[in-house]
Amino acid sequence: MRQLFAPGADAWLRLAMLSLLLLVGASALTLELLQHSSYISRVGIAPEQPVPFSHKHHVGELGLDCRYCHTGVEASASAGLPPTHTCMTCHSQLWTGAAMLAPVRDSLAHDMPLAWVRVNRLPDYVYFNHSIHVAKGVGCSSCHGAIDRMQLTARAQNLSMQFCLDCHRNPAMRLRNPDQVWNTEWMPPADQAARGKALLAQYHIRSGAQLSDCSVCHR
Repeated sequence: MRQLFAPGADAWLRLAMLSLLLLVGASALTLELLQHSSYISRVGIAPEQPVPFSHKHHVGELGLDCRYCHTGVEASASAGLPPTHTCMTCHSQLWTGAAMLAPVRDSLAHDMPLAWVRVNRLPDYVYFNHSIHVAKGVGCSSCHGAIDRMQLTARAQNLSMQFCLDCHRNPAMRLRNPDQVWNTEWMPPADQAARGKALLAQYHIRSGAQLSDCSVCHR
């Protein structure tokens, strides 16, 4: 009787199946690593802007309050980007001939807004409201990182669903007193667990189970 398969066919089949499994596993691992890489999350990457605005200089060194430029942060879903006249409040008198500020002067002269590139952008199917977060004691640096030390603005967090859920499920560890919301150097004190529990009651914040309901962020 003629043999259909060579003597080593079984070994080759096993090797092929093992190789296929390794390939599938490697592909899954690669996709997982890619998903959390800065290439996808854009964490730490500062996009090119029409003007190289420095939060380190304006906030860290000059002490400008976040609300001076981001005027909508306390009253609306969007924090807002500063209009040209906000920049020119100072720069009509300071560094009036600086080459790097030419786009700002041109913007004012032609009544055309600067085309700032958004650094922190969420998908359209995610609802986020700045005003409710700052009203409930969530500080800017909790999401935006050490913005006062950024020469050029980059994303500090991946802003993934998991990042939001971690906070919503245990908000007490990130809550601050109202006077500390704008403090970019704030760090949780040693007794943050106790403080946070008291702030939960003070701010009338719902339970973690309610905050992690799908409808809170997906409407």
